[in-house]
Amino acid sequence: MSYSIHFKRLTDIFFSLIVIILFGWLLVVIILLYVLFFQFPVFFSQNRVGKNQRPFSLVKFRSLIDLNNPIEKKKFLLGDVLRYFSLDELPQLWNVLKGDMSLIGPRPLPVEYLGLMNEDQKKRHQVLPGITGWAQVNGRHSISWQKKFELDLYYIDHVSFKLDMLILFKTIVLLLSFRKDKSLTEEKFKGN
Repeated sequence: MSYSIHFKRLTDIFFSLIVIILFGWLLVVIILLYVLFFQFPVFFSQNRVGKNQRPFSLVKFRSLIDLNNPIEKKKFLLGDVLRYFSLDELPQLWNVLKGDMSLIGPRPLPVEYLGLMNEDQKKRHQVLPGITGWAQVNGRHSISWQKKFELDLYYIDHVSFKLDMLILFKTIVLLLSFRKDKSLTEEKFKGN
């Protein structure tokens, strides 16, 4: 338990800074491409539920034109590429540095899902949400919401440096497998 209390935050800051140093040039290139193609706004933010059920503003590169039209989710030129390589998630490193998120933990869900969760499911908010997590490396969009919550609770009960490194390794393997992004077709959580 001392890892989650004392060292996890330092690990988050350390690895986030390394990624920013190594891929800062890529962030700049992506922003310049948005500007070049007049794709504004560059960033998309959405209220999500964080630790202790506190809302925070999650930041991503915007990959859709009309975020408010659930029927026709139009993508622009960069959107498919960013989502394919999960590059739209890079700005969440800012959320990690601010302390809203961790690199690893249950994915932060939209605020409107909070009222649909039972008390067991709400336990996922005992830790900081993550850019990646145990549910993401064990099925992500291909598993049921019930299974996602089970995996989130497993993570909370077993959080350790070893488990975090395993999730980080599995995340890198998944990113390098270039699997098609299915998040736009994922069924919304409707409660139990």
